[in-house]
Amino acid sequence: MILEIDNIELSYGDKFILNGIYIKAEKGKVTGILGRNGCGKSSLLKIVFGHLKPQNKLIRIDGKHQSKPLYLSKKVKYLSQIDTIPKNIPLKRVFRLFDLTWENFVSEFETFRKYKNPHIYDLSGGEKRIIETYLMLMSSGDIVLLDEPFSNITPLYVEKFIELIKKEKAHKIIIITDHMYRQILTVSNELYLIKDNTSIPIKESSQLVDYGYVNYLPT
Repeated sequence: MILEIDNIELSYGDKFILNGIYIKAEKGKVTGILGRNGCGKSSLLKIVFGHLKPQNKLIRIDGKHQSKPLYLSKKVKYLSQIDTIPKNIPLKRVFRLFDLTWENFVSEFETFRKYKNPHIYDLSGGEKRIIETYLMLMSSGDIVLLDEPFSNITPLYVEKFIELIKKEKAHKIIIITDHMYRQILTVSNELYLIKDNTSIPIKESSQLVDYGYVNYLPT
């Protein structure tokens, strides 16, 4: 499966946020998107999912134009930066709604064993983020959009998610953004930089220095 995000144009008044964006993502590969704060990374994922309507867009799956928002297909999972789990439902029930189990989750994330029948309000901000990321990544679907999954979680669990993403990409298209660019470089097979409102394919990590995204790359 191939997802193409083409000719995206988003503006507010006279100010362009995205202009002529093209991203190609494939099953079996992780596609990373980098860019500075405010460059439009989150807006792009909202457009792909269907929550944000731009001035122009062309979404294709295996060459076929998708006229309806992708979320209507129920084939796409989207991790936004906003809390999405209802506070009044036990998390074990939430996991069942996603056709996942709490037991499998805690086998990967051991520190959650202390919770016997938790609700989302029992958790810290970082713990909420871990659960939301796990649900979106591991539940059934063909396309996974992850907006800053590594932010505000412990380094140990960042590494755990990198392992899980590498496994899940075998049967999913995964698009990921984060400010933690080293982790994006580690997990991504294809990489794009959003700069000056447009997308730039990155073939060598040294290009991130050339385009001024980072001052240097650690050896």
